[in-house]
Amino acid sequence: MAAVRLQDVATRAGVSQATASRVLNGSTRVPGEGVADRVRAAARELGYVPNAQAQALARASTGLLGLIVHDIADPYFSSIARGVQTAARAARKQVLLASTDRDFDIERDSVSTFIAQRADAIVLAGSRQSGDLDRELESEFGTYRANGGRLVVIGQPLAFGGAVELENHFSSGELAESLIAAGHRQFAIISGPGSIRTAVDRRNGFVEALGRHGLTPLVEVSGEFTRDGGYAAARRLAAALDLEPGAAAVPVCVFAVTDVMAIGAIAAWRDLGLSIPADLCVAGFDDIPTLRDHTPSLTTVALPLEEIGVCAVELALRPENDDKLRERVGGRVVLRDSTRLR
Repeated sequence: MAAVRLQDVATRAGVSQATASRVLNGSTRVPGEGVADRVRAAARELGYVPNAQAQALARASTGLLGLIVHDIADPYFSSIARGVQTAARAARKQVLLASTDRDFDIERDSVSTFIAQRADAIVLAGSRQSGDLDRELESEFGTYRANGGRLVVIGQPLAFGGAVELENHFSSGELAESLIAAGHRQFAIISGPGSIRTAVDRRNGFVEALGRHGLTPLVEVSGEFTRDGGYAAARRLAAALDLEPGAAAVPVCVFAVTDVMAIGAIAAWRDLGLSIPADLCVAGFDDIPTLRDHTPSLTTVALPLEEIGVCAVELALRPENDDKLRERVGGRVVLRDSTRLR
């Protein structure tokens, strides 16, 4: 059976094809109610499905919003994505999602695809890496932005586009201050790759706060920004500290730069027979939703992850065409059982 054409609808309604197009594709030039009603009724009777590209042309908008994250399986990104979806739905936008696994070739391909789909705005969620990679993106976004496309980054701002900036450096310093106030004096760090600016900012903020009290980490190890990265790094840290179950009079407090890495670290230490917080204390960063079911409860810096997603969409869709818009979001230190001293 042949697909129903717009001309078929126009003929049934007794109007021109141009008039039928204006009614069904959302043009601002809509004819009188009687004509519009006849066209819509004819479309329903014939089972006509409007062409999305034609609608986009008529409205000067596709109603699409692109979201690019590093890892949608990571609760940090899935929580942000939920916020993006909530705000996009309120704005009557549909979300296109790409997950890159931190592969910047995939990121560039995703950007190109969303631009080709004429997305009204694109949100990049996740820490940036080298400036060279960002400069390559800038050329991708040049024509897109010149044609009215909007870009917002969640994380470190680029030289172009809006940004929701997270106060990683300051908030990790606040975490260190809170742990010191709680009585901790010996610290170690599980950081992420040195090329990831979020990992560097969080590590530096924590270490600088320790330094203001004359303290330095006993050991620093790094791993991939994942649960398995935290697991592997935690085993190396335990070996470096020569930890044994029940041996520590006062447990070392370990700061992992993400909750996901902290959860992996706790699993590694349990496999070694070590107990939290008796043999080691641990703190993370993000306050991902899965922590609600984790034992012991994890000390962390709570970020309003869903609100961050909402904020990014609202920034991208603001009427004023200012792509230097910035919003700053701070964290809140939450002390829980994983850092409780005996």
